[in-house]
Amino acid sequence: MRSLAELDAAVSGCRACPRLVTWREGVAGTKAAFRDEEYWARPVPGFGPPDASLAVVGLAPSAHGANRTGRMFTGDPSGDFLFRVLHEVGLASQPTSERIGDGLELYGTRLVSPVRCAPPENKPTPAERDTCRPWLAEELTLLRPTLRSIVVLGAFGWQALLPVLAAAGWPVPQPRPAFAHGAVLKLGDLRVFGCYHVSPRNVQTHRVTHDMVAAVFRAATSVTGHD
Repeated sequence: MRSLAELDAAVSGCRACPRLVTWREGVAGTKAAFRDEEYWARPVPGFGPPDASLAVVGLAPSAHGANRTGRMFTGDPSGDFLFRVLHEVGLASQPTSERIGDGLELYGTRLVSPVRCAPPENKPTPAERDTCRPWLAEELTLLRPTLRSIVVLGAFGWQALLPVLAAAGWPVPQPRPAFAHGAVLKLGDLRVFGCYHVSPRNVQTHRVTHDMVAAVFRAATSVTGHD
């Protein structure tokens, strides 16, 4: 079995989905605010320590966020919101995430996306989700010795994650439980927590608030033993 660092390197070189390759590379530099920046424009690997006890699974790479910066949930409003929460609950060293090398560290937490490339209109197809699934499965397998809880941001992540957990041997009920904010699944030694995605739309419409998301992360952290 390869290491997490080796997996990250392999992820960043993937070209399996032609539509996503075309989009992620073509969008680089098309917004005036970032015209002078060199875009990552590749699949985005997970971010966080290899011995994380908490994983965060959610659709993450945006065209001018992680597709630009090369780090999960970094450089866009969703990331700004998420890292403020992670810092407040003690899972991040600082409340901001701007670029690789900005000093940010995650404590016992690993950020993962079920689709590693920025998709047009932030909507990957089911086929693209399924093509990307082996990366998610391998990453969770590598984290399994220390993994105790997962926060899933949004229904897309929930639908992508549960089949992976079932295939890996975790006791996922049948039929598979529906996504809901505040949902908690007990799968042996693993707890899975549902949380609305921290997308700008959800935040602007007040479907999700800082306190709502912080409450989910505090619950998830309480079962990991992280102080």
